[in-house]
Amino acid sequence: MAKRRRVGNLLALALLALLVPGDAVHPYEMAILLRRTGKEQNMAIKWGSLYTVVQNLEKHGLIEAAETGRAGNRPERTRYVITDAGRAELTDWLRELVADPEPEHPRFEAALSVVSVLPPDEVATLLERRLTALEAGLAAQRAALAEAGTQVPRLFLIESEYALALREAEAAWTRSLRDELTGGTLSGLAEWRRWHETGATPPGWAELMAEVAAGADDGDNSKT
Repeated sequence: MAKRRRVGNLLALALLALLVPGDAVHPYEMAILLRRTGKEQNMAIKWGSLYTVVQNLEKHGLIEAAETGRAGNRPERTRYVITDAGRAELTDWLRELVADPEPEHPRFEAALSVVSVLPPDEVATLLERRLTALEAGLAAQRAALAEAGTQVPRLFLIESEYALALREAEAAWTRSLRDELTGGTLSGLAEWRRWHETGATPPGWAELMAEVAAGADDGDNSKT
């Protein structure tokens, strides 16, 4: 089970990593560094929360103010460095994230869990659209990765390789499901199609509702 982190936002992970080299960095400079290193492609970053995350890291002793200064008429700026506690938190967090698989629930997975609400032919069409978009994105990702590979060591591209591998696997699976729908080989397809054509109760639904009703009655009885 994942540990409860003092600051669990993944943006905090990125900020701590930025401070490891030892430079004192202002939050505005942190934002520039995140963009320059492409972190917004690897994690969902809410830029409006950056200062809040910085404050929380300082509150929990993971970073500390190193210097505060003013240049000309500009507002006073505080620069931060990572603390020993911050380094320990970062390395422990990284070890957990790399070694321990964690269940993730993408929006596509959520949609698939209830996709039978749509007719199968429409789902096949939508999957075709998704596949077209995926393949276009894959071509762009492969080109960008190939270009980057001529400029920087592979060590700094492994997260992009991972993202590409996931997208390739998604495309392959999407293509397979589309083919099963269009080829009529998907198990349960006939029942799915019949439900939409006749409006009959979905297979197994009556039995499920009976079990739910029985469970609800048992619960009510236990309260009396």
